[in-house]
Amino acid sequence: MNLNQSDYCLGFSCPERSVSTALYVFSYVSTAAVVFLTVCGNLLIIISVCHFKQLHTPTNMLILSLAVSDCLVGVYVIPTALIWMIESCWIFTAFSRACFTFMSCFLTTMSIYIVALIAVDRYFALSKPFLYNKTVSLRTTHIVVLSNWFVWLFYNFAILYFNGGFVSHVCLEDYIFFLDQVWSLLDLFLTFVFPLSVIIIFYVQVFFIAKKHATAIRELNSHTRTSKNMSDSMKSERKAAKVLGILVSVFVACLLPYFVYTVLGNIEKDSFLKVLMLVYINSAINPVIYALFYPWFRRAVKLIFTLQIFNTDSALINVLS
Repeated sequence: MNLNQSDYCLGFSCPERSVSTALYVFSYVSTAAVVFLTVCGNLLIIISVCHFKQLHTPTNMLILSLAVSDCLVGVYVIPTALIWMIESCWIFTAFSRACFTFMSCFLTTMSIYIVALIAVDRYFALSKPFLYNKTVSLRTTHIVVLSNWFVWLFYNFAILYFNGGFVSHVCLEDYIFFLDQVWSLLDLFLTFVFPLSVIIIFYVQVFFIAKKHATAIRELNSHTRTSKNMSDSMKSERKAAKVLGILVSVFVACLLPYFVYTVLGNIEKDSFLKVLMLVYINSAINPVIYALFYPWFRRAVKLIFTLQIFNTDSALINVLS
């Protein structure tokens, strides 16, 4: 939907605040806390995966890409969106509006497709482990990740350009970016229906494979040491699939209300901002999931906080055991 003519104006002014000073200050303190959690949590993931060579795996490269995307959301998108909610109007410049719209759309799309790639990666690793180890290398993953970034960078630039996202004379007071009908349907399919279908289909497959592995593990437990090593490997893969399943489930739960709301139409600014914030808050939740379920992340964080990463050969420290 293109912006209506009624959305254009010569200037803007914010409505007077109807909340108490204490609540107003608390809102900004809460904003700072959310931004701090999002940025610092994702920075810890980025540092951990980049520094420790043991974590340089194809799956972790995808997790790294997701953390970079989430960190950028915390740096720019979340604070801007929360200030917009607190002030009840857009108080920044037209250029900032264009940047916010672009970064918001781009990073959200990026995150969706990274999670879809993680689902495909886990399915491939569990269903065809030998072929996976032979064909999926760090170099291949780097190419896939970089291609993902460039494709959606170009796509979101195009979608904003052809829908007036870079128009500077739009009224800023109640600014919400809309797409026309054709672009809206295309965007819905490309950024939600298709990747969500991929995520659901592959994780259902992962679930059934994990159940088969659980049965096989029980049968292998009483066998030789070689079988025990295989059992440990299968347990590790199942655990990774379970954790990433939680990550995907939380991700879908955060995104689903936004897309359902936009499909239903009749968008109101306050309601729209609330469901949009749910999408952004997912970027703050992901590091918490890693901290709760990934022992290697907790060990890496401990090494970072104790400054042991500055020691010689600290990149070779075993953080997996």
